[in-house]
Amino acid sequence: MAKSYKEIMNGITTFIFDVDGVLTDGTVHVSQTGEMLREMNIRDGFAMKAAIESGYHVCIISGGSNEGVRIRLRNLGITDIHLGSPDKVETFKEYINIYNIKPEHVLYMGDDIPDYHVMQLVGLPTCPQDAVPEIKEISNYISHRNGGKGAVRDVIEQVMKVQEKWNTYFNGKFD
Repeated sequence: MAKSYKEIMNGITTFIFDVDGVLTDGTVHVSQTGEMLREMNIRDGFAMKAAIESGYHVCIISGGSNEGVRIRLRNLGITDIHLGSPDKVETFKEYINIYNIKPEHVLYMGDDIPDYHVMQLVGLPTCPQDAVPEIKEISNYISHRNGGKGAVRDVIEQVMKVQEKWNTYFNGKFD
């Protein structure tokens, strides 16, 4: 019998996220100078920071290459940021080899066709509610939230709660 996504969450040590359509809603605002601006959800950022501070690996693999995105992610404490990645599978394999991570311990969240092949290699493929049908079809978990609207927070919080690390992270922070 196949494991439920909650059972798989017990073994997750690593989160890998795409950017456009996952950390953003996929909308790009183009300024008069041609600069492309994106919006990111502050709660997604908070959850990624909590995951890092709780000992999880957090990695970004994106085909896009916006330096503003890199700066935002670095400010959250993310050091493994792979922007402008032409081959997400190759980047994924290099990343897990560097850190000696087993693919079954990885949760990957993607939303569109460029994520398809790498999602087939991980333990827990996930996607936002508004992902394309092909990605939904191969996802073990589809967030009730859209990309850029809390889908990342949703999966991080669920994993940390299953592993009893969410409340532990906050102990003493509100005293």
